[in-house]
Amino acid sequence: MLNASFEAPPALRPGDRVAVVAPASGFDRPAFEAGLAVLGARYRVEYGEGLFERQRYLAGADERRLRELNAAFADPDIRAVFCARGGYGATRLLARLGSPGTHAAAKPLVGFSDITSLHLWLQSGGYTSIHAPVLTQLGRLPPATAARLFALLESTAPAAPLTGSATYGDGIAQGPLLGGNLSVFTRLLGTPFMPDLTGAVLLLEDLGERPYRLDRMWTHLQLAGVFERVAGLVLGQFIDCEEKDAPYSSADVLRELVAATGLPCAAGFPIGHGEVNEPVPLGVRVRLDAGARTLAFLEPAVKA
Repeated sequence: MLNASFEAPPALRPGDRVAVVAPASGFDRPAFEAGLAVLGARYRVEYGEGLFERQRYLAGADERRLRELNAAFADPDIRAVFCARGGYGATRLLARLGSPGTHAAAKPLVGFSDITSLHLWLQSGGYTSIHAPVLTQLGRLPPATAARLFALLESTAPAAPLTGSATYGDGIAQGPLLGGNLSVFTRLLGTPFMPDLTGAVLLLEDLGERPYRLDRMWTHLQLAGVFERVAGLVLGQFIDCEEKDAPYSSADVLRELVAATGLPCAAGFPIGHGEVNEPVPLGVRVRLDAGARTLAFLEPAVKA
């Protein structure tokens, strides 16, 4: 079993100062403003004008994005760090971020998709984080999703359980929840930024990856020994992952791949790029009952 414990950051309160950063791709301004309205109704939101810079497919140069992220982590008065968008680019910063412990990182980082690389960086240093909507997604999601996010950040009680839609492998698994976006996760295998996966419950989701690509990435995990180390699998949403006119679905492919691992696995959790993206804490211990398709959280995301 995994011996490492993950440090939870202090709980937030309404009105706390929080920072918004753009460590990955540039983004649509109206979608950002919609998410900002939701976040700003709860906290005092701060960000620099550099947030809106563009350099090809990135939110400005690496130096700008790195400086912004470092400043948000280092400021003791900033209580949480929210990401504007995923896309691509966060992995470019990892080699220059250093150890999470040198960044006053005991504060929640909130985001998903490409932000998976920063989550894994934090977990490799022993910190929890929040897999949750980025600002450009937050404004179009149901109000209940924002309420769950705020509860995760402010309550010292464990998060409410989630229910999936299918069992791919029966059984029960218990351990820290790690992972995120499948494509990003595979890119960090073999790097210093991948946390110890021994005994973990692995969360995976993705967008726009055709079934053969899912198979290729899954096979990469298998060849790297990931399925020999983790205790169970939680599959979120796999959006726009179908092959046109194919007689099989991405779910068919994933179900077959899961069966070969022999691991407990439930699928169809409302986590990822779909119409609902329920926030979940990473690094906290969970209990997966794959037969019942339930994911229970055994620890809070924050501490008093």
